[in-house]
Amino acid sequence: LIGFDACLMATVETDLMAAKYADYRISSEETEPGVGWYYTNWVNSLVKNPGLSTLDLGKQIVDDFVETCARTCPGQKTTLSLVDLSELQETLPDEFKAFAESTSRLIGEEDYKQVADARVEAREFARSSKIDQIDLIHFAENLGTPEAGAMARVLKSAVKYNRIGAGMSNSNGISVYFPYRKTSNVTKAVGTYDRIGLDSAYSDCIREFASLEVSGQAAYGGSTPFASLLGQSAPQEIPDLSQLTSLFGSLSSGTSSMMDVMGLFSGRSLSDEETARYVEAHRFAPEKLVWQVNAQGIPCLSLDEEQWELVHSVDQNLYYDDGTGFVDLGLDNLYSYDEEGNLLADTDNTWLSVNGQVVAYYHLDTVEEGNDTILTGYIPALLNGERVELMVRMNNADSNGVILGANPVYNGETETLSRGLIEIKDGDTLDFLCDYYDYNGNFDDSYYLGEQMTVNGPLTLSNTDVGGKTMVIYRFTDIYNQSYYTPVMP
Repeated sequence: LIGFDACLMATVETDLMAAKYADYRISSEETEPGVGWYYTNWVNSLVKNPGLSTLDLGKQIVDDFVETCARTCPGQKTTLSLVDLSELQETLPDEFKAFAESTSRLIGEEDYKQVADARVEAREFARSSKIDQIDLIHFAENLGTPEAGAMARVLKSAVKYNRIGAGMSNSNGISVYFPYRKTSNVTKAVGTYDRIGLDSAYSDCIREFASLEVSGQAAYGGSTPFASLLGQSAPQEIPDLSQLTSLFGSLSSGTSSMMDVMGLFSGRSLSDEETARYVEAHRFAPEKLVWQVNAQGIPCLSLDEEQWELVHSVDQNLYYDDGTGFVDLGLDNLYSYDEEGNLLADTDNTWLSVNGQVVAYYHLDTVEEGNDTILTGYIPALLNGERVELMVRMNNADSNGVILGANPVYNGETETLSRGLIEIKDGDTLDFLCDYYDYNGNFDDSYYLGEQMTVNGPLTLSNTDVGGKTMVIYRFTDIYNQSYYTPVMP
């Protein structure tokens, strides 16, 4: 039995490597809470009964961990699974290869959108860090191909025990790297796969996907919030088929100023013209992001069904104009729909606050668990002078939310993720941070927002009127993970 009392180690890549050295493994798909495993019970059980079966021992390790986390750090994301590596090694490789090849064929047969939709809807781990680790079973079930279904059944059989905490639905015990948030890591991942002997079909699959995603991004370029804030949005020049074909040809040959992006365009299935046709036919049209006023006098946005199918997410972006520039107050999923299916803007001019102090807040994800809706996000801050993200959780029972703790931010010094959250205690100091931009849209710096706060008792979250001159825009993210911003809400 090999156990990883560490974060994010329950990956199929790790399992196929570990199968050479162990029969079973225990590890977490998500970042582990800082308390880690609870060793006392299972070590004592093993001392009393050295003949305890590996499965029974493993189940006790999992139970002790999940139950200790629920008791000592409720609300923190908790997963732990026990996998039969011997079974996985015998049953998975052929199914994994067939899954990878069939997924590549989907993209090569111009069904990138089906794969992108399955990917974005899959349970994702350490999402704010953009490491692109997702639950492999959930992804396969979302994809819905026969090969994906066969692989999912094999994986489920090899996962002998799996427990999760609240808000971690669709965490089935084995994750995988699949690009979407950050395609720049694909080449490094492929290099790692070559060294560990992972079947090349999977490397081809993720390159195929990333190639079309980057093509969609290169074709239209997205937009920035600042043109909207400054009222400078201009009609976008839309390249025609021949221009797109030429662009993708230059990417493939490496003659573009973008070069051959990390080798993503070498050996892809679609020709330059086929890629151009697909991207042109699956283009999100930002020129249709026009504010109207519905019959109730509420600002709304109307898109046809074909355009909505190209949208992966919508976020409200709130800015405060202080007379010399813009304070970025973050992103939240604040909107609803009217009876005609038009998006209704949030118009109450409130934003998240801590003890009445308005803060910058960034929504991360929304999970439906039965009748409950669980939202997570973070507030950038300094905790006792150190850069952190205050992790926020909201659900139906506590719509205002609660701060679970602080996640350290390493400012690019390392790709290692922090284990667990730092507890916030009385006497700690908090300085809330925000990004500031000048009127030309240039990033100035991160500044303090409000006065330093010394913790004395519970931190209370609420929605507080921002006051002053606020500017609301909405960010639409399409199937290529490209962002487009609306004009400022009237």
